[in-house]
Formats: sequence, C-alpha cells, structure tokens
Amino acid sequence: MLRINEIKLPLDYEDEKRDLTSAVCKMLKISESGIRSVEIFKKSIDSRHKNDIKFVFSVNVCLENENDEENIVSRLGDARIQTAEEYSYEMPECRRVSSLRPVVVGFGPAGMFASLILAKAGLKPLVIERGQTVDKRTASVENFWKERKLNLNSNVQFGEGGAGTFSDGKLTTGIKDRRIREVFKSFVRFGAPEEIMYSALPHIGTDRLKEVVKNLRNEVISLGGEICFDTVLDDIIVYNGSVQGVTVWNAVTGKRTDIETDTVILAIGHSARDTVEMLYAKGIPMMQKPFSVGVRIEHRQEMINRSQYGKFCSHPRLRAASYKLACHPKGGRGAYTFCMCPGGTVVCAPSEENTVVTNGMSEYLRDKENANSAVLVGIEPEDFPSEHVLAGMYYQREIEKNAFILGGGDYTAPAQLTGDFLNGKPSVSGGSIVPSCPTGVKYTDLRTLLPEKTVNVMSEALIKMDRMLEGFAKPDSVLTAPETRSSSPVRILRDEFYQTKIRGLYPCGEGAGYAGGIVSASVDGIKTAEAVLGDER
Repeated sequence: MLRINEIKLPLDYEDEKRDLTSAVCKMLKISESGIRSVEIFKKSIDSRHKNDIKFVFSVNVCLENENDEENIVSRLGDARIQTAEEYSYEMPECRRVSSLRPVVVGFGPAGMFASLILAKAGLKPLVIERGQTVDKRTASVENFWKERKLNLNSNVQFGEGGAGTFSDGKLTTGIKDRRIREVFKSFVRFGAPEEIMYSALPHIGTDRLKEVVKNLRNEVISLGGEICFDTVLDDIIVYNGSVQGVTVWNAVTGKRTDIETDTVILAIGHSARDTVEMLYAKGIPMMQKPFSVGVRIEHRQEMINRSQYGKFCSHPRLRAASYKLACHPKGGRGAYTFCMCPGGTVVCAPSEENTVVTNGMSEYLRDKENANSAVLVGIEPEDFPSEHVLAGMYYQREIEKNAFILGGGDYTAPAQLTGDFLNGKPSVSGGSIVPSCPTGVKYTDLRTLLPEKTVNVMSEALIKMDRMLEGFAKPDSVLTAPETRSSSPVRILRDEFYQTKIRGLYPCGEGAGYAGGIVSASVDGIKTAEAVLGDER
C-alpha cells in the first residue's frame, strides 16, 4: 500500500473520490486502470490563506500490481509518496492462569477499553461504576441543571462513559501510539461517525457518544463481562503485599459487599477524590502532579467562523470553525486553550456539594449559537499550598468552593466580561453574547477567585491570543469560571508492569495521572489490560 500526503483540493471540488483519484494518477504518473482503490487516511483544512482555503488529504492507495509500489516510490523520489502498512490490532497472548475475575473500577474511556480487552481475552471482567447507566445519568445531570439537586455519584464527572461523555467527544491527542487506530476503529464499530477515521479534528459529539458507550457496554457483557452501576469502591483488601479483593457499597441501597479478586484496574477518573484519599490512607505511593486552572471563554460561533475562514465563513462545506491557541507571557508560565467546543455550551459540572466547576460540551452537529473553550494556565507543585501529596487536589477543591460562594451559593457560575477582566473591574451585566451555562451565571470579579499568578498570566495571554485570532479578547466575550478539572493533580505511581507496590493493583488512565483525554485514556486502558494478560498468575 502507498500513502500519499499533501493532496490539495479547492473548496468547490466536484467529486471527492474522482478528484482524489485523478490527483493520485497525476502524482504517480500512472493511468487509473493501475489503481485498485483510493481511501482517505486524513483530511484537514488549510485556512492560512483566507482567500484560498483548501482541503488537504492523505490517502492510502492500493495498486493493481502491488509489486510496483517500491519501484514507484524509488523512481519518483517524492517525499509525499511512501509505502505504508494497514494497522491491525492483535490481541496479546493471555498468560494469566488465575481463575479469579479481574475487577475494573470505573467505566470511563480507560475502564471501557481495559474491560473490552479483558473480555475479548475471555477473562469475564467485573466492572464497578459509581455512577448510573448513560441514560439514567443524563436524566440526573439534566435534573441537576434544572433543580440544582446534585447526585454525588452520577453527574457530569461520574457515570457510564466517564467525564468525556458530557464534552465534545473530542478525539484529538498528543500521544503517538499505534493503538490509537484500534480505539478509533472500535468507536466506529460501536456507532461513531466513520469520518473520525480520517478527520484531522475528529469528534463524536455528546449526543452520539452516548449510543457508542451503550454499544460498547453491551459488547463487554456479550463476552461474559459484568457491569455493576451505582457501585462505589470502598476499600481494597490487601494481604502480604498483594490484592485479595475489594469492598464495594451500593449507592442506592447502602449495602456493602466483599468481592474476591487478585487483580484491580483503577480507572477512577480525575474527580474521584474520596477514592484517592482512601488509596493514600492505605499507603499507595503517589506524587504531586501539575494541573491547570482557568476559565471558559465564550464567543459567538459566527465570529469564530469569520476569523478563521474569512469570506468563506458561510461555505456549505465548512463546518463550525475551531481554534487552538498557546502562548508564553513573561515569566515562562504558559497559557493555552483546551477542549474547544464549536457550536457548544458551557456546563456546570461539579461532583461535590457546594462547589462549582465548568466544562464545555458540543453535540455532533455543533450547531449552537456560541463557541467556548477553556483558557488555562499551568499550576506547578511549587504553587501548591503545601508539600502534602494531595495538596493540589485540595487546592482545586478550595477554588471550586469559593466559586460556589461567588456565584451566589446555588450552583450559579461566576462570570465576567473579558473587557472588565482586562480592565480590573467587576462586571455587573452582560453584553451581546448570551451565556450558555444551564445553571446561569452571576456577573462578578473573577480576579477574586483565581490564583494571582493565573490572573496575571491570563491577562497577558488574552491580549496575545487576540493577535492570533481576531476578536478573541472581544470586550463582551464571556469568561465563566472555574475550569479546574482538565487533568489530575495526582499521579499514582506504577512500575514497568503497570502495578503499584501492591501486586495486582493497576492504576490506569486520567485519574491515575497517565492520560489527558478520551484517546490517551482509552490507549492507557488497552495497555493496562495487556499488562494484566501478561502477568503469569
């Protein structure tokens, strides 16, 4: 197979497949009869020149005579043309001899893919998830947004699908791992749009991700796995340095149960603070980890489209535009945008009573009026209030509690206009942009909420980012706070076999400090399951 990169087509191309095939023939200097198939491997938009926006493709090409591939690459000497192999995930050999079922704690991306691999290997994993099924969880979340009654175990952070279920279903990642292809293939098999396989900015959307999650769950069950919802990890039973079982309690009945097992995968997510405290009390080694603090900035989506696409902003082939910005104001501390949600909403996303946390969410069509993104500033361990391993986690909680008070004590989120933030004065009312947060916003002074260093860096960053994206620091754009859960402030230490000092205990995914999004958490879930399969016990 050949991989051909940097094929460019104009916005108004006539027929994608025919035009790509024609471009391939021209580059390879062969006739169409010599080509068996052309498939898109990657598709992106080049909008650097606003008067000449193009689609850019990488394609996989199979020739009628495969033996010609090496000769063509050698003869043409074009760096855009190279040989490639189609990736296919191969299940590792299962060396495990134990008759006990492995237990997976959490059914977010890491837990879902760990469970899927274990189930495919015939190990019939038992999954415990503190939250509800995705349908019941959605009802609980919507009830919270409407009635302000928070379900502590089933909310935007906890429940089937993990925190990513109420986001954009964004599948961008900075990691390099061949297993990413298997994650994408699995998502498509379970109902995600096929375009995620080649889109440069793949996303599923909150609405479609819910169906994907349910289909994945049913696959695990069909392979012999069992999933217990409303079930909270209470304790890990350890004897002689090894896992002997877990104690769980049902969030509905309150009943406690001991489950015998010698293998526990901890895919707990970045918000299970009570579980982290339990692990710390048991002496599980951990370390402080940097995290980020900031706000959600909200603009009209049409403004973002215009800034990114110029006169082509209404072109039918261009969807809601996105952006990704980063800068380093004075002092070396970086600021960046994160989890940009085109045509989406800002959501109130706490998992603890009397706290406020914000996040962003988009559905597949990304057709809402506003765009939003986190604007974040890094917080290093030296900024934490103490050297206690959990100091960063408690720092997050303190900010979230103060946000609850600043918003009025009823889960209304504190907000401020960007112009007022930059001018150092409280906001008393909004402008042309209507905030989308379902629990509403209260205009105030976010400088009294955010750490001083964060305020200083963000003030400079907003101005710098406005130079990168015209209108970004528009005076009446809305800042809603706080965004504190972009990553875990703790890393649970594991060895090269993915285990802690307690044998059979496998920290995994974002909550353990080894991932930062749906894709990287899913990959870490696969790798952790592979480690379990390779453990000869």
